[in-house]
Amino acid sequence: MALKICKIIQLKHLKGGAKVFLLFNNLVQAEKLKKMKDVKVPKPTIKRIAMYNRFLTQLKEEGVEKTSSKEIAEALNIKASQVRKDLSYFGEFGKRGVGYNVEKLLSKIHIILGTERVWNIAIVGVGNLGKAISHYPELEKNKFRIVAAFDVDKRKVNSVLLPGVVIKHINELKDEMKKTNFEIAILTVSSNAAQTVTDLLVEAGIKGILNFTPVTLNVSEDVVVENVDFVVSLKTLTYEIISKAGRSSEENTTKEDTVF
Repeated sequence: MALKICKIIQLKHLKGGAKVFLLFNNLVQAEKLKKMKDVKVPKPTIKRIAMYNRFLTQLKEEGVEKTSSKEIAEALNIKASQVRKDLSYFGEFGKRGVGYNVEKLLSKIHIILGTERVWNIAIVGVGNLGKAISHYPELEKNKFRIVAAFDVDKRKVNSVLLPGVVIKHINELKDEMKKTNFEIAILTVSSNAAQTVTDLLVEAGIKGILNFTPVTLNVSEDVVVENVDFVVSLKTLTYEIISKAGRSSEENTTKEDTVF
């Protein structure tokens, strides 16, 4: 609304060609935004965008005002062309030969990721993992605020997890969601309880679930699930290790064959 008012004020003070140009430019920008919404962005791109966010935040804290796709790429061990391609999904950023203004690019990335505002989160399952996540300092720094916690263990219910956050029984989930307005749940329950708890979350109106259980969750189309499985990540890592070792072995064999 404020943006529309500003544009109206701008138009009132412009005449002739300048007014036509501004109107045309506004239409072009609106069309670009419409096209951006229609484009499906690959998940690996979103993950890299989040990494750019972290690097740019570091630059800002260090007082750096300008950066480039090359500098971002070198910091993250990827290609500069990949950085430019990722950003191109969301519009035009920076100028060729000039680079990016750190603060402006960081602000736009916050809008892309939805982290220009604070997100309220609930920990569901307050075991060792749930407790560890709740005390992770980077959450608050990145505008993720834990406002609720749930468990079924009577020894944990009604105890304090964090200042201002008392662990509630899972049966109180719906009422607590209305009180604390959490939109995301971090799910760290046992495998056999995962789907049952998920059903309660979906029924209560949850928007997203960060799933730490090794279970494929069934949810409605309007709920987003992001799976985090340490075992899958470790197996991916072991594959990369043996593949790299295999490549090194083949290279050494080739060198020996060449010598003889």
